[in-house]
Amino acid sequence: MRNRKTVVVLAGVLAVIVAGGLWLQLKPPGAKLAAPTAVPVRVVSVARQDVPRHVTGIGSVLSLHSVVIRPQVDGILTRLLVKEGQLVKTGDLLAAIDDRSIRASLDQARAQLAQNQAQLQVAQVNLQRYKLLSVDDGVSRQTYDQQQALVNQLKASTQGNQAAIDAAQVQLSYTQIRSPVSGRVGIRTVDEGNFLRTSDTQGLFSVTQIDPIAVEFSLPQQMLPSLQGLLATSPPASVEAYLGADTDSVTGDRLGEGHLSLIDNQIDTNTGTIRAKAEFDNPGQKLWPGQLVTIKIRTAVDKGALVVPPGVVQRGLDKHFVYRVKDDQVEIVPVQMVYQDSGQNIIQGVQAGDRLVSDGQSRLKAGARIEVLSEPPQQIQAANTGPQP
Repeated sequence: MRNRKTVVVLAGVLAVIVAGGLWLQLKPPGAKLAAPTAVPVRVVSVARQDVPRHVTGIGSVLSLHSVVIRPQVDGILTRLLVKEGQLVKTGDLLAAIDDRSIRASLDQARAQLAQNQAQLQVAQVNLQRYKLLSVDDGVSRQTYDQQQALVNQLKASTQGNQAAIDAAQVQLSYTQIRSPVSGRVGIRTVDEGNFLRTSDTQGLFSVTQIDPIAVEFSLPQQMLPSLQGLLATSPPASVEAYLGADTDSVTGDRLGEGHLSLIDNQIDTNTGTIRAKAEFDNPGQKLWPGQLVTIKIRTAVDKGALVVPPGVVQRGLDKHFVYRVKDDQVEIVPVQMVYQDSGQNIIQGVQAGDRLVSDGQSRLKAGARIEVLSEPPQQIQAANTGPQP
């Protein structure tokens, strides 16, 4: 009986072992641990090149000469010889005022001069005669002195007549209004036939010089030593003017390139800025008086600098760093920021040609696997937008 029970137990154990073996052989394979997913990123190559440094600011375009044309004599405006917007040169006739009254005064002064000159001629002949007679006491000394005084009086009269003629000629010249500068005629305020007075403050129109032209701008007072050095160079430092008044973006339309011409003689204590002026050739008239522009001055050139776009460099708690590609992974490399602007950064701590992550850094960490997107690595071109040394 005991042997039978033992056989039954052994048979049960054997059945369990067989069933377990079959289950192990037939069970579905378990899911393997998922491999880390590669992070898609974009990369750029570190470029080595000469990079000009610039400082930017807001400037206002100013004319070097702007004149309001006003009458210098009273009279009727008889002729307007220029049109609004016309370009004129120094000395060009702009307008004419009725000059008949002044010409009559000039003729009268000339006639008076001729009369006094005739009287002076007779008086001088008599003086010469009295001088000869006075030697033999033919005339008294008193008569001779009186004749000498008459001659002096007539000489003074002729000088006064000549002065009156000169004054009348000056007044007559004022009836011909000529341009004192070369420039562009503005909008006129009077028409032919109006009576003009010297007390009129509005004037006929203005003439404003357009070419060359100036831009006045302000920079922080800390820039004064740099500006002084730039002004002392030969030729002075170049200044570029761009459309608009946005110092964060100077890649718009370039209106012209000029040179630094002067620095103001004092610093504004209210704003802590120093004013400066640059002069521009303006043949295309892209710069216009009163226009607000962004100016860019090249202050230095970094030779053989390592350049990357701004998005490459990341900022940690106490330092800057970049993600450098090594095979299919990235490593964290600390870098030093040498110079930065809106278009590029100059860094130290990497080598020219190193591939750095430019987009997708938010999911990265040291040793993370990456997948470089299909487009080829970007090359740094931002530095080439400025003037080359």
